[in-house]
Amino acid sequence: MSGTNLALIGVAVVAIFGAIGAFAVAFRRSQAGAGKQTDPTSGVSAETRAADRSMEGVSVAPVVEEIEPEPEPEEPAEPEPAGLQIVQTQRVVEVSAEEGGVSRRQFFNRAITATFGSFLALQGVYYLALFWPRLTGGFGADIDAGLVSDLQSQVFTPTGAVLPLFIPEAKAYVVPAPIPVSAQFKGKSVEAGGLMALFQRCVHLGCRVPWCSTSQGFECPCHGSKYDAIGEYFAGPAPRNLDRFVVELVDERFIIKTGTVIQTPRAPSLSVEYPLGPSCISIVTTL
Repeated sequence: MSGTNLALIGVAVVAIFGAIGAFAVAFRRSQAGAGKQTDPTSGVSAETRAADRSMEGVSVAPVVEEIEPEPEPEEPAEPEPAGLQIVQTQRVVEVSAEEGGVSRRQFFNRAITATFGSFLALQGVYYLALFWPRLTGGFGADIDAGLVSDLQSQVFTPTGAVLPLFIPEAKAYVVPAPIPVSAQFKGKSVEAGGLMALFQRCVHLGCRVPWCSTSQGFECPCHGSKYDAIGEYFAGPAPRNLDRFVVELVDERFIIKTGTVIQTPRAPSLSVEYPLGPSCISIVTTL
């Protein structure tokens, strides 16, 4: 996983924790406000509550002292205006959002929306970077493996045995092409400068197929599929030959077009002799 992917994941985690924090603060404030409204003794000191409990079960009868009221001088009654009626009205004044401010519910909804939107945006950027075609290099583009003359000298050992050259950027083995090229490869542009480029992946279940120097072929350690030095099927559960890439020469340089994979069926007969020695799969199994 690259540093860009790790940074995107970190930002998403921070955004999620921020949303959880905002939810916790809003929830605590709402609970505190509800408690103040439902508890009639909130704000009363502990001493007052203790004194009030000490008087439980004691009834106190009020002492009423009879006092004769003093006679008040009679005032002439004011005449009430005829037809006068007092009407009480309630006026509702609407307050704008700017004057009223942001409520707790609005803040919570906006925080959740912003967090979820940020998460979706980060996911979109991540998947866009993941599926965006790499047109300027890397697997899927045209890979320059080097001068064809240098490659021709590297695919053989001093004794004349084949030694495939692995190109990591292309995920391919460069091997010498047979002379002449068999009919199943003609017209497919899989040979240039006497060389071929084989895809490293086994056509059975996708394991990487290593080179076996003793048998002079490719042998898959996962399920035992075997191929000769140019990737033609020999044995095992593989349904066809090893896949290979379209290749070409540009200014005497060997170009591997990893964006174009050529599939061919099992060869009716091998173009090169195989095996030339003990199998590497058998050697590993007997250890």
